[in-house]
Amino acid sequence: MSDYHFYQPKEGHNLKHDPFNGIIAPRPIGWISTLGQDGNANLAPYSFFNAFNYSPPLIGFSSIGYKDTVRNAEQTGEFCWNLVSQSLAQAMNLTSQAAPIDVDEFELAQLAKGNSRMIKPPYVLHSPVVMECKTSQIIQLRAADGSHCDTWLVMGEVVGVHIANQTLRDGVYQTTLAQPVLRGGGAGDYFTLSEQQKFVMKRP
Repeated sequence: MSDYHFYQPKEGHNLKHDPFNGIIAPRPIGWISTLGQDGNANLAPYSFFNAFNYSPPLIGFSSIGYKDTVRNAEQTGEFCWNLVSQSLAQAMNLTSQAAPIDVDEFELAQLAKGNSRMIKPPYVLHSPVVMECKTSQIIQLRAADGSHCDTWLVMGEVVGVHIANQTLRDGVYQTTLAQPVLRGGGAGDYFTLSEQQKFVMKRP
């Protein structure tokens, strides 16, 4: 492969759509539930999300702008991650809208709440996997020249995990049985996984 489209991001990509999100894809969705100090529930999806450490288990999401979820995670020190399954995709999309601070996105998307065991924020009751987290770090991101971005990385230590039993086979979690929805590029590109796409390659 020797023919490339090259660009410097600071000068623009000269394409119909920014390819960055499509290249770093598909990505797991950070569907994050929090509680405000006033007790109001908040639920919002973030397409910049991943796992970062085994022990202790750390996950994190990045928010462009200091949004309600970031503020809640900082002020209360807690948040939940809810896995978006294919059956929950439309509800997740509803929670992506910019709603006023006093709007409960669980109610907006008609989602039932589950009661967390280790933290106060509720979780999406029908999500096949939920991780209850204690906020460990909140970092304002910086560019290479040291200037601050209006983007905030929220890290949390997983202190409780809920796994739907139907996603387990002989004590092993089966990724495809949860039917995870993954974020791609474009204005609304999403992906799912299937066993037909799976291959096994053990480390040397």
